[in-house]
Amino acid sequence: MPTITFITAEGKEHAVTAEIGRSVMEIALEKSIPGVVAECNGSAACATCHCYFDPAFVEAIGPIGEHESDMLDFTASPRRPESRLSCQIRVADALHGMTVRIPAVQ
Repeated sequence: MPTITFITAEGKEHAVTAEIGRSVMEIALEKSIPGVVAECNGSAACATCHCYFDPAFVEAIGPIGEHESDMLDFTASPRRPESRLSCQIRVADALHGMTVRIPAVQ
C-alpha cells in the first residue's frame, strides 16, 4: 500500500499507509488526521476537505474537473495552484511518497 504523509497547518506530520482505490479524504478521516472536516462526506458539495497536494504528483493525481474547480473558488483557506478536494483524489500506487498539506481553516 502507498504511504502518504499528511502535514497539518501546525506542521505535524502523519505518515499513513493508504488503501488503493479509496479517496484521500477517506484515508484522512479513517486515520483521524486533524483538519480534514469533510462535511458532505465526499460528494464534492462543501469543499471542507480542501488540501494542498505535492506538486510533484500533479500528473499522478490527474486533472481537476470543472465542478471541483468551481468548489475550490469557495474554500475558507486560500486557493493555490496545488489545491484539490481530497475527496476527488483516489489513492493509487503512483501516489506513494506524496505529501498532503492541510490548510489552517476549512
